[in-house]
Amino acid sequence: MLLEVRDLYVEFRTRDGVAKAVNGVGYGVDAGETLAVLGESGSGKSVTAQTIMGILDVPPGRITGGEVLFQGKDLLTLKEEERRKVRGAQMAMIFQDALSSLNPVLSVGDQLGEMFVVHRGLSRKDARARAIELMDRVRIPGAGQRVRDYPHQFSGGMRQRIMIAMALALEPALIIADEPTTALDVTVQAQVMDLLAELQREYDMGLILITHDLGVVADVADRIAVMYAGRIVESAPVHDVYKAPAHPYTRGLLDSIPRLDQKGRELYAIKGLPPNLMDIPPGCAFHPRCPMAQDVCRTDEPPLYEVSEDRGSACHFWRECLHG
Repeated sequence: MLLEVRDLYVEFRTRDGVAKAVNGVGYGVDAGETLAVLGESGSGKSVTAQTIMGILDVPPGRITGGEVLFQGKDLLTLKEEERRKVRGAQMAMIFQDALSSLNPVLSVGDQLGEMFVVHRGLSRKDARARAIELMDRVRIPGAGQRVRDYPHQFSGGMRQRIMIAMALALEPALIIADEPTTALDVTVQAQVMDLLAELQREYDMGLILITHDLGVVADVADRIAVMYAGRIVESAPVHDVYKAPAHPYTRGLLDSIPRLDQKGRELYAIKGLPPNLMDIPPGCAFHPRCPMAQDVCRTDEPPLYEVSEDRGSACHFWRECLHG
């Protein structure tokens, strides 16, 4: 397996208390595979990704347990100098807000070329040529002229393509894309996702796609991991999830997707709010919002039950949910 996260725990210590952001998360991704990590804001998706990349702010963040195995090596045991060699060259991240992630006072060509200067020892001239090649690869028109432009001179969709080009620059084995289409309109979202999928197939990369939108991942993901309150509550092949979710939270996310055959009906919304991570409810963290909750859900935290060989659900009543 290319990447395997095992029993990861991350917390944030604040003046108000300890926020338990990641609580025993485990998932994996192979070369050429796309894993979609889903959940509402605050579910722990991005914190897990930052921990994998080694860019978690410490303090206030603190890793209290677990392993992150990349090509068999535990990244959490590496010194920072060794982590920097992995970051960018072997794994890269695409952030959701391209404008704030790019340096506003440097041209996009300089920012793309810097990767080759630092990691590959190329001259500035050769690095500029590689930057133009990358911009062409992600279909930015007139790359030879636009390589000297600054981030604010590009549209949101074009900036996101530049972020993809930066992530691809050194042909990493793994890319983590954190909400890469959030600020884009629907048409541009589709273009960006198609581009990511095409490049992934070409380079045989592992891809972790972090999102809150099940509609975005239907055609690109191989597997889905659904997170709630810092835990994986369902893990399954993508088509199994869409066909019959095995957790009430996953069902709620699916029911929240607007559908053309339900025109005129009120859009479904999961009742209530995600829990305060400083005060996660006992038992199943989802029980205050769950239409299927019973007494056992309020007292006993469900393990990740084995639904099938490649599927798990952290719900005491996964059978009823699966057939409901």
